[in-house]
Amino acid sequence: MNTFFTEVRQTLVPRGDARHGPLPPLLVAMTLVTGLVDAFSYLVLGHVFVANMTGNVVFLAFALAGAPGFSIPASLVALCSFVLGSLGGGRLGSRLGQHRGRLLSTASAMQTLLLTASAVIAALSANPLRASFSYGLIVMLGIAMGLQNATARKLAVPDLTTTVLTLTIVGVVADSHIAGGSGSRAGRRLIAVAAMLLGALVGGVLILHVSIAVPLVIALIVTASITVTTHLLSKRDPAWVHTSPGL
Repeated sequence: MNTFFTEVRQTLVPRGDARHGPLPPLLVAMTLVTGLVDAFSYLVLGHVFVANMTGNVVFLAFALAGAPGFSIPASLVALCSFVLGSLGGGRLGSRLGQHRGRLLSTASAMQTLLLTASAVIAALSANPLRASFSYGLIVMLGIAMGLQNATARKLAVPDLTTTVLTLTIVGVVADSHIAGGSGSRAGRRLIAVAAMLLGALVGGVLILHVSIAVPLVIALIVTASITVTTHLLSKRDPAWVHTSPGL
């Protein structure tokens, strides 16, 4: 139990000499953004995800099978937009990957711009949205989340992908001492799960009871904060910005 809480503390408040510096809490914040954005895309834009492509591929299959409430064009647009964002994030990682601070601050700044435009469109639109607005939002949010995922992959902080939780949950159980493993790092992994859950919960409540635009506003504020924080903490070229990927 002590190990669990130590892992939670080290993830949320890492030591100054930690291998990955402030990246773990920043990526937890990005995971929260994923929950907010996917709550918006699923509840407002129809049965489509812009961050979790596993679910989106399944939705596409449902649409192809003729299940009601699912859209082939929406799923395809989300997939293509995510791929485009991932491509941009990959190219950015190739250029800035040797300095993880510059990579994260630049990528999150670009993501903030996309989230800002999305929030403005959502705020000025009626609910339900017109098809033209819905597809525009799917494109911008899909690009933003593809960029985020490619950046998180390049940063290579273990167990903090900001989106994929299936393997995270499997790791908690399969690597546990009960299963004969060496230890599951359950503290860090469950923090990621909790961040996604919290983001989706807050997003869902706000969409259903306040305004469809508020989750996107919160997401852009969090992302902008990540941009500023990363820029400030990496200005003096600390060791963590040059840490090679790995455990």
